[in-house]
Amino acid sequence: MSQIIVIKVGGNATNHLTNGFFEQLHAWRKAGKQILIVHGGGPQISEWSNQLDLPVNKINGIRVTSQQTLKVTQAVLLGLVQPALCSQLSAHGLSVIGMNATGQAVAFADYLDQAVYGEVGSVTAINEAYIKHALSAGIGVCAPLAATHEGNYLNVNGDVAAAAIARLLGAEKLYLVTDVPGVMVNSQVIDQLSLQKANQLFEDEVIKSGMKPKIKAAFDALKHGVKEVEITNQLQHPGTNLSVDQLAV
Repeated sequence: MSQIIVIKVGGNATNHLTNGFFEQLHAWRKAGKQILIVHGGGPQISEWSNQLDLPVNKINGIRVTSQQTLKVTQAVLLGLVQPALCSQLSAHGLSVIGMNATGQAVAFADYLDQAVYGEVGSVTAINEAYIKHALSAGIGVCAPLAATHEGNYLNVNGDVAAAAIARLLGAEKLYLVTDVPGVMVNSQVIDQLSLQKANQLFEDEVIKSGMKPKIKAAFDALKHGVKEVEITNQLQHPGTNLSVDQLAV
């Protein structure tokens, strides 16, 4: 079984990581696990876009990304969010590799739907040799940016990117760390979520906006070999669990 754990940390969550988060990373490293963190930065990108008078528009939780918004996205993710997250990890005694700073692409993508979303990609492949080499040295940290065959970069929804990278790496588990304790229905966390229940919640519009692509990405990962996905705000506390057993339920 793979010893790789992929963790997606949302833009809001990067500012509120607890000591428990870093303690869990230490425990996993001690147990021989390899860890890849995919970080978002949505709130920060929206804030900077507003300051620059760029439109902030999302369709089905996916950010519509013009050429100008892509430049802001790259600047915020690689110039602000990733260095800050790497500094936090380092300050807690963890070896860390900021993977986008090396000039090598972590993932490759085609356009999701350029007419609708602009410069947004769908991950088609990963730089597996580079990722595994980096993870052998420390905790990898990467932004959800993927290169086209022409060498241009596209913005990828962070949850979708993390799920794609997890399945292509053959990760044993995917954690989607967000700013809520799990999938919420009537102010309560659902501890287990089946595909059937998720589709019903989508249809009833109980789940929408940013949580929708998160759950869809989670089930996509499960369909393609990741055994378990956890949606939570703390690694050490169970939130909403999705497992392969729940695909057919």
